Amino acid sequence: MAATPTQLAELREQLKGFMAREIYPNERRFYLEGERLGPWAAIPVIEELKAKAKAEGLWNLFLPDDERGAGLSNLQYAGLCEIMGRSLMAPEVFNCAAPDTGNMEVLVRYGTPEHQRRWLEPLLAGEIRSSFAMTEPDVASSDATNIGCEMRRDGDDYVINGRKWYTTGATDPRCKILIVMGRSNFEDGTSPYRQQSMILVPKDTPGVKVIRPLPVFGFYGVPDRASEVWLDNVRVPAANMLLGEGRGFEIAQGRLGPGRIHHCMRLIGMAERVLERMCRRADARVAFGKPVSEQTVTLERIADARIMIEQCRLLTLNAARMMDEVGNKEAKQEIAMIKVAAPIMACQVVDWAIQMFGGGGTNNDHFLSSAYAMARALRLADGPDEVHRNQIGRLELKRHRNIDPATTGGYANGLTREEAELVGREGLWPKPAGWVA
Repeated sequence: MAATPTQLAELREQLKGFMAREIYPNERRFYLEGERLGPWAAIPVIEELKAKAKAEGLWNLFLPDDERGAGLSNLQYAGLCEIMGRSLMAPEVFNCAAPDTGNMEVLVRYGTPEHQRRWLEPLLAGEIRSSFAMTEPDVASSDATNIGCEMRRDGDDYVINGRKWYTTGATDPRCKILIVMGRSNFEDGTSPYRQQSMILVPKDTPGVKVIRPLPVFGFYGVPDRASEVWLDNVRVPAANMLLGEGRGFEIAQGRLGPGRIHHCMRLIGMAERVLERMCRRADARVAFGKPVSEQTVTLERIADARIMIEQCRLLTLNAARMMDEVGNKEAKQEIAMIKVAAPIMACQVVDWAIQMFGGGGTNNDHFLSSAYAMARALRLADGPDEVHRNQIGRLELKRHRNIDPATTGGYANGLTREEAELVGREGLWPKPAGWVA
């Protein structure tokens, strides 16, 4: 059951209070610990704050399950996600960080009772973390039918071989389970959308090799823990297969819909905070004889940033509403639109802020470079812009093909001879002498 407006308002205020009291004052420590300890270690401040957030009930807010989570709708959670998005460290503190949120949703929807006992419950408790292994370096993974990682049945097991990268979270010592997407059907004539499967692979399984961390614009472990993972003759029980062979695309769509809403709302929160910093910086600096806040280019950028943020917020909230009312499948165009719009908006707002802060905007003293790294990476994560634009375009064409233009005035035909003759005869300009219709 969704929260009442009063309950939701109280939760928002509680979350804002925690952010002000515990998150913002600890960000500098978060970045320093992340830089000093690197991607192979847990960051101590995160573990400390997780305990506090859990004690206050600010925990698993993303999960629309009354028993396991906060029981919020997508639309209700969106506002909370925006608040958490103001800090790159916050989502993990509240156990609301990717890839764990998506992986937990997969286990809730598609996991067996044993899967849930062994992996979901520790994830919900924040005792372990997880990874999602889909992207590969040797193929264009934007088309998931290209995925080459092989899952071959051998008796009661599957044997997995493949090379994955940008596998979020695999270097984290708390990561205990990977959800791996790969090809399990090799028969000719099988639909490419029925060849892929997802399977649970414990990280300590022989043959699972976390080769290296991958920096995101030079950031290792902050804001993300991207990594390269090899799976060499990895043998796992057939019971680890999620939902059944050939159901990988089905699971992916169920997993990615809510995750895209989460990413976009967090980007909106981040952009709001960056815009606030822009305004304060503009008031505090004088250039060429007057405050920077009075420079026309500054006013234009601030105005454009506000317009872009509001546009993205409304677009994202509409997508969340549609997901709640008609489901992820029917809201796929709205989800695709926000996935394109929000990262582009955030990149632009952060870029303007970097200009405002000058050289200091590039060294992360003001958290702008890490914010840009996150925003830019999200133009690729969960599908690159181009894929979503293609989907949006196809859906738009399909929509208009199924509408009678007589009901909308949406004709695209040229004038008939009769219509052209009428326009010529009835036009306002006087006709030349001797003119014949």
